[in-house]
Parts: sequence; C-alpha cells; structure tokens
Amino acid sequence: MTVRMFLSLAAMTAALAGPLAAQTPPATPPAAAQPATPPALQTPADGILARVQGVEIRQADLDAAEEDIGGQTTAQMNPEQKRDYLLSFVIDLTLAAKAAEQRNIQDGPDFARKMTYYRNKLLVETLLNTETRARVTEEEMRKIYDEQRARITPEEEVRARHILVETEEEAKALIAQIRGGGDFEAIAKEKSKDPGGARNGGDLGFFTKGQMVPEFADAAFAMQAGQLSAAPVKSQFGWHIIKVEERRQRPIPTFEQVRGQIEDFLTRRVQADLVQRLRSEAQVERFVPAPAPARPAAPATPRP
Repeated sequence: MTVRMFLSLAAMTAALAGPLAAQTPPATPPAAAQPATPPALQTPADGILARVQGVEIRQADLDAAEEDIGGQTTAQMNPEQKRDYLLSFVIDLTLAAKAAEQRNIQDGPDFARKMTYYRNKLLVETLLNTETRARVTEEEMRKIYDEQRARITPEEEVRARHILVETEEEAKALIAQIRGGGDFEAIAKEKSKDPGGARNGGDLGFFTKGQMVPEFADAAFAMQAGQLSAAPVKSQFGWHIIKVEERRQRPIPTFEQVRGQIEDFLTRRVQADLVQRLRSEAQVERFVPAPAPARPAAPATPRP
C-alpha cells in the first residue's frame, strides 16, 4: 500500500465520521450559533500540535505533508479544515510508522536501499528548487521576453466570415443573394455546412495566412476590410463565400500574458544546465552500454 492509498483510507474514515455523527442525537443542548467568520488559527506556544507515542508533531511536519499530498486534495478547504486534515494524516502516518518499526521492517534487506534512494531524491528536489529560486528572477524573465520580442517579425492577420457549401452553383446564388441585400450572418447560420461557422454567423476570428488552407488564405488576404469575395473559392472542403471584416498587425503578447510560459521555460533551462554541469564535472563509469537507436517499424503492407 502506498502512502497516497493510506491517505485515501484516512480521508474515507474522516468523511464517514460526519454522516454517522449526524445520526447520533446530541447529549447536550445545541450550542449557541457560531460567528460567521471563523477565529484565527491558534498554534500552541510550544509549537507542538500533537504528541503520538512520544513523537512530537509540529507545523513543519504538516507543511511537509501538504507539499507531498496537498494540491487539489486540500485546495478547497478553509485553514481550519486543512490543518485538521493534515494533522490527522500525520498522526495516522506516525502511528503506522511506529507499528512498522515494532515489526522491524526497517531492518529488511530492501529498506536501506530505498531509504538511500528517497533521501537522494529529496536532496535533488531541494537542490533544484534552491537553484531555481536563485536564478529564475523577474529580471531574467524580462530579459528573455525582450530578446524574444525583438525577434518577432510583425505578421498580418485577417478576421473573416465564410459560408461553406457543396457546389459552385449554390455558392454563386448565395453571393448574388448577399449582394442583393441578404444578411451574411443569417445566411451562414442557415446554409453553411461548417458547423462552427454556422453557429456564429460564419465568423472565423483572426487568423494568419499560414493557419488556413492556401486557396482560402490567398483569397482572404487579397481582400480589403468589408469586401465580399467576387467569386466562390474552392478548397478541399467545398466552396467558400468569404467576407473580410478586419485586417491588422498581429499584436505581440504582453509580458504578463506570457509570464507563466517564460517562467516554465527558464526553470527547465536552469535545472537542465545544473544537471549538465554536474555530469561534465563528475567521473561516471557506466558498465551497461546504451541501447542502439530504435529503428522505425516496417509498414504492415508494401508501399505502392
């Protein structure tokens, strides 16, 4: 059983306790109504939250547990619920660990090797986090943003609507209807066989030339804002009637819009640089050869 499975059992026990308690009549009259705002959490002066068979549990133990099993598990809990949940988990974990010690599980043949592995893993995680905090700074992120922004070539975008039909004759008839005063959006909703376009009056939003099939893109980018295609445009999907709504230069994202992406990129780069540096400075002997590159699988049937 993994620690996470153990946590699930503890959580199940806590979840069942509420409904069971609700079915038991109170032994004393109900207490007065509590204030809407819960009181601030109080931590004992000595910092000890619980003592389990002589083992003291402090806030740092709860913090470690939250880092390990928190996330979505505790995200929706208020501070009191979270502390009680984590404290119950650490108490149960301590009890189970004590029971394991009494059976001398720590003296088993695999325990020491696993302990070494998880100790190394924790050391590496702490090292990487320390390196990340030191080098993934606001200044460095803005530097990367400015460098990438300088390399961006302005690109034109078009916002257009379209109606997609199966035949050229139907497309020509609809163009004549629109030129005669027909409402493009209403006709798109009624006639277009593009489900997405039919729902919103044929609006495709803004797109660059490379985002559309060549025939459609060439026609749309040759038109001006407000212009309707003079003739139907054929593509692999059918016959298009195009109306260009707007043209603009594609806006460059602001720093805040891409901050998370830059932070992720810089974090990966910092950690990869650290590992690469450690490899280059260390003496490593491998006694198992690296496997040969995998060959692509042969086709199931001969190619024509």
